[in-house]
Amino acid sequence: MTHAGPAIWAEEAGDAAHPLVVLVHGAMDRSAGMLRLSRRLDHEYRVVRYDRRGYGRSTPHGGPFDMAAQVADLVQVLAGRRAVIVGHSYGGNVALAVAQLHPHLVAGVAIYETPLSWEPWWPGTTAGASAIKAAGRPHEAAEAFMRRLLGDARWEGLPERTRASRRAEGVALVDELADLREHRPWHADRIHVPVVVGYGTTGATHHRQGMTLAAETIRNAQLVVLDGCGHGAPNTNAEAFRRHLIDPLFATVGAPWRR
Repeated sequence: MTHAGPAIWAEEAGDAAHPLVVLVHGAMDRSAGMLRLSRRLDHEYRVVRYDRRGYGRSTPHGGPFDMAAQVADLVQVLAGRRAVIVGHSYGGNVALAVAQLHPHLVAGVAIYETPLSWEPWWPGTTAGASAIKAAGRPHEAAEAFMRRLLGDARWEGLPERTRASRRAEGVALVDELADLREHRPWHADRIHVPVVVGYGTTGATHHRQGMTLAAETIRNAQLVVLDGCGHGAPNTNAEAFRRHLIDPLFATVGAPWRR
């Protein structure tokens, strides 16, 4: 286990001599959501999972929760090491922002159903948009987000202690998504590392549209469509996620990818 600085929890698995892969989770998730994917990688790679600020074991955290802070956290996790970065949902924006600002630390990026919520066409009816509208009530925003993600029955079946901890993550949720809506975190013409972009066939239309746009505008990006997969594919379809999304990136980058 490593700690990347105040209140940021991280865990590493696999041989320290192997090339580094960092997994970055999305909004209202935590590193545990990337565990199945990590286990399909850590026999060949050194894999880092971390709880982004305000989530999981990186709580409590006083913020800020904007992209500049997210980038600083990931750079701290990297600790000067060069890595392939895999970002799920919001985590894909963190990965691309680091690739733009610190390309010497990034060998390649894979993103999956990453929200482009700053785009004017991005719908105002998503779970994230609803969370932003509840900015003055972050605990309610977190619960509403989780109910849309899990369904009412699964949410209500969670222990009250678990539900309370998830509600407490609402501050991070609201602040990071509001910042993302107002500030573009990366520009396609400034990404110069190999990128693989993916979405699932059962995912939302706006994610399919967003990932298609990202693949078209980032130079030489590859677009991958995961058949039968939804937004939670890194967890629910980890083997397909690795085989169809991450392995092509490894093939493009080549290993090892140390400086």
